Amino acid sequence: MRSVGIKCLCMIETLLIPEKTVIAAKGEGEPFEITGAQNRVFLLSLKISQAVEQESLDVSVFGSANGNAWDAKPLAVFPQRFYSGETPILMDLTEQPEIKFVRAKWDVNRWGRGPTEPMFEVGLSLKEVPREILAEARTEATSRK
Repeated sequence: MRSVGIKCLCMIETLLIPEKTVIAAKGEGEPFEITGAQNRVFLLSLKISQAVEQESLDVSVFGSANGNAWDAKPLAVFPQRFYSGETPILMDLTEQPEIKFVRAKWDVNRWGRGPTEPMFEVGLSLKEVPREILAEARTEATSRK
């Protein structure tokens, strides 16, 4: 019997913060290993499904070489959010091959009248961007110049 090599076309896709997670205080998600990524460019999508008035949410993604010691500087930072909605950003790790794990960290703030505890209902997804899509986007961007 002859062995046939099969190239895995599996793309990494996960939730760094599970959908509809209620956030009321500073915290961090579980580490996620990205060593299986064929392409080290990821689409991060922060979705806020619920929020109360007069509060803010700061979300960042940090990297680690071993899953234990985390870099002090984030790999990606979302703009500060105040309301429900979805915010996508790209995280390009092609120049950082030492990064093998990622995780989300967040902080919340509340001000004004009423309850002082903030409350956001959020989810944060990570999806590997296929090389073909990046190549197509680059071609399109250069043709517009």
